[in-house]
This record gives sequence, structure tokens and C-alpha cells, in this order.
Amino acid sequence: MKKLPLGIQTFREIIEQGQVYADKTKYIYELLNGYKNYFLSRPRRFGKSLLLDTIGEVFDGDKELFKGLWIYDAGYGFPKHPVIRLDMGGIANDTPEVLEKSLVSDLRKRIKDEELSIESEMSSDLFKDLIEALYKKYGQQVVVLIDEYDKPILDHILDVEKAEANRMVIRGFYGVLKSMDRHLRMTFITGVSKFTKTSIFSGLNNLIDITMDKKYANICGIPVEDLDRYFHAHIEHLLTLEDFARYDNLHDEILAWYDGYSWDGVTRVINPFGLLHFFSSERFHSFWYASGSPKFLLDMIKKRPNAYGNPNDWKMGEWALDVFDVDDIQIAPLLFQTGYLTVQDVISDDGSVYYQLKIPNREVREAFNLHLLAQMTEQGSSAAESAYRNIRGALRMGDLQRMLDVTKSLFASIPYEIHVDMEAYYHSLFYAMMSLLGFEVEAEVSVAGGRIDAVLEMADKVYIMEFKYERCEPDADVDEKRALFDKALANGMAQIKGKGYADKYVGSGKAVTLAAFAFLGRADIEMAVETL
Repeated sequence: MKKLPLGIQTFREIIEQGQVYADKTKYIYELLNGYKNYFLSRPRRFGKSLLLDTIGEVFDGDKELFKGLWIYDAGYGFPKHPVIRLDMGGIANDTPEVLEKSLVSDLRKRIKDEELSIESEMSSDLFKDLIEALYKKYGQQVVVLIDEYDKPILDHILDVEKAEANRMVIRGFYGVLKSMDRHLRMTFITGVSKFTKTSIFSGLNNLIDITMDKKYANICGIPVEDLDRYFHAHIEHLLTLEDFARYDNLHDEILAWYDGYSWDGVTRVINPFGLLHFFSSERFHSFWYASGSPKFLLDMIKKRPNAYGNPNDWKMGEWALDVFDVDDIQIAPLLFQTGYLTVQDVISDDGSVYYQLKIPNREVREAFNLHLLAQMTEQGSSAAESAYRNIRGALRMGDLQRMLDVTKSLFASIPYEIHVDMEAYYHSLFYAMMSLLGFEVEAEVSVAGGRIDAVLEMADKVYIMEFKYERCEPDADVDEKRALFDKALANGMAQIKGKGYADKYVGSGKAVTLAAFAFLGRADIEMAVETL
């Protein structure tokens, strides 16, 4: 059973120690014989750094290192080229001044190692001079590999002024590459986000973005069909353990947790970080999410819950997924680029391409919604997990009143200063709660009569839910509140019945429950229930 390359992003170390390696060299060969300048966006800890290091080793010219891999017998000659590797994740970026100084320091280390004499002081000038000097010293074009190009911006994404200042530093730094084209064999830039080319790569109009290119959809991650190829021995080992004896199909359970990522809507890849840590720890857990909780994303959603809505119902044009800039941050593209949404289907319509997005797997759905619930109520993760257990039990027993009581306590905990006086806030919070519980909640479900706010379908039950929000003055008396509740509940139930929301579920053999919810504020919630 091969060892697992946990925390290792160095190709040579993985190969020389006989560790598991998902062969990506066919993709690299195609890149080598294609264009010169590439850009790739993938979520964090998805294999980008290992991919860059593997490309670097190809250009270092040690063919024997690749024995047994696809590229070894492909007829590639492995010519040696000087390689500049820049990991922006290791570059300090607290301020633009610190960023500039750190870039200079990193480049000077390489200059010293190469025993070159370069006197420039600015990072962009040093970068340019280093490329020219290496080209002259080795008589070969230079390869530039830049990892986490966007880290200096993403680290300060909620501080627009600082993010913008850092953007200007790296814009000038990366701008050197355009003028160095004749000295370069290949430029490969990776990151999480896809900032517009005009904002980061000004003038670098020859950069080919392969992020959504179907030929490279599986360039990072473990293809689902290769799970057994690379991890058969590890799966067989787990099947001998008592903790895994209860699974009828361990293979499918692994896929439910860590599979589901797609960039073409057809092929799927498994999250390598989560998968490797699962096999190592021998337990199911949200390893990838826990490795770096996206607080800035949660903060953005808390401020604009109406922009979150139902993440399984997003359909976006290709242009929309590319629109991302410091002063124009949209939640949906950011969720996609950071790995919390993925492509379910690619739709062509009159020459335009649209992407149907969805939450990729159980790991993301449970972990993200747990932290979203904790963030929006500010009760903390322990309270959110307690609500998780109580609501799950209530729904399994068909006890909607108990579910409502728990929901009231959660909503009452929303701090007044972050409470959003709009129906979308309650929709988003309710959807987060239900998704957290592991239920497949469908929001905005289209039926013949209209769109249902939410449908929660279980093995033996179906809940048809409609939400109504009525604005209520803080000093309203009991009678005024009662009148508003009665109006909202009557409207909600009338809408469910009048538009035939339950028709498609009647006759399914499941108990069908109609539930109208009325919200007047954080703790003012009532419901009307009928069971068919």
C-alpha cells in the first residue's frame, strides 16, 4: 500500500518516496505543445502547487524522474530550461510596502544563488533583469511559474483600500512578462480567483485562460474513475475496520463526501486534500473546509443574505464567472472560484454558454452551512450543532412545532445590528439550516402553478413550505401582531393550495405536510400546518 503524500507539494519527493501520485503529465505534455502563456484558477489545496512543481521538474530535464508516467514514453526530449518559481503565498503582504520589499528579497535570493550581478532596486526591474540574465547565462528561454498570484489581494479582500494598493504592486510586477515574451519558453500562473485581466494582467493579452477549458477540466484533483486505480489498497484496508463495516457501499460514501467537482459539467474530480486526509485519519470529516474556513465569504453573505439565496439554483453566463474585481465583488462567482460551488451542467443557448452551479458534496454542504448558520446568528458553532440535532430529530418525528421552537431561538439570537429587515434574510437562514441538517432542500421549486419557496423530501415525508414576511413596528401591540400573523399565514396557506403546490407529491406514498411560515421579526415566527 503506497504512502499518502500528505502536505507534500514537491513532485520529486512524492516520486522518490514511492507515494501515491495521480498522473497529470499528459496534460502537461499538451500544454508544452500548445501555447506559451497560461492561467489556471482552482480552489485552494486542490493540487495547483504540485502541478506547477511537476511542470518545473519537466523543464529541469530529468527524464528518469518520470519513468512509468505518461510523458516518459511520449517522445518528449526533456530539454533543460532555467525555471523561476514564485510562490506568492509565501510573500509577506501586510502593506504594499511590505509586499514590495518581500518580492525584492525573494528575487535577490535567486540572484545570489545564480551568482548574478543585478543592481536594480524595484521588484519589477529585478524580475525583468533576472529573466534576461538567466536567458543569457543558459542560452535557453526561461520558464516562469507563479503560484497563488492573487494571495496579496485575497488576504485583504474586505479591506478595499489595502487590497487595491496591493493590486497595484502586483499589476506592475506581472506586467513585466509581456515585454519579456521573446525570453520566455512558458509562463504558467495559478490562483484561486479570476480577477479581470485589465485589473491584474494589464497588457498581458496573450495569457490563455484554461480554467473552463474542457480539455483541462481534470488537470487538478483525482478523476472519479481513478479512485480505485490509485486508492484500491487503502479502500480495502478500511473495509477491514469495524468503523466502516456499517457502510453498504464505502466507495459511494467516499464520493458523496469528497467528489462532485466539475469544470465542464460532464467529468468529475475528487477533492485531493479531503480524500488524502480521509484515508490517513480513517474517518469522514470536513478536512478541506476545516483547513481554512472562509470567514471573508461568511462576512459577505451575512451583510448581503439576499445575494446568497439558494446556491443550488444559480445559473450564470461564462462572462459572469469571470467578473471579479476588488471594487466589484459578487458572491456567486467567488463561491464558485473558491470551491463552494461547482458546475453541474453546461448549457448552450443561441451561441451563449451558461453554467448551472451546485454545492459539490456533503463536506462543503454541511461544513459551510454550519458556519454560515453560526455566523448569521452569532451563537457560535456549538449552538448551531445543537440546533442541528434538535431540528433533525423533530423533522424525522414529524414534529414541526418542535422545529419551530428551535428556529425561534436561533432567529432570536440574531444581533439587532446585523438583522436584515427583508424576507430574503429568513429564506437564506432557513435554507442554511435545512442544508446543514443534511436534508436535500429544494428552494424555488417550479411546479405548474408557480414556484414553491421550499420542498423538504424525506424517505416517508414531504414538507411543502411557503414563507411570508410582514413588516411589524417595534412598538406594535398584541392585537396588531395577531392581525399581521393571521394575514401572512392565510396568504401563505392559500398560495400553497390555490397554486397546487402539493399536487405532484400526492399519491407518492409519503405523508404530505403543508406549512406556511409567517415572520414578523427575529423571534416573531408562527406557522400554520395541514397534513394531507
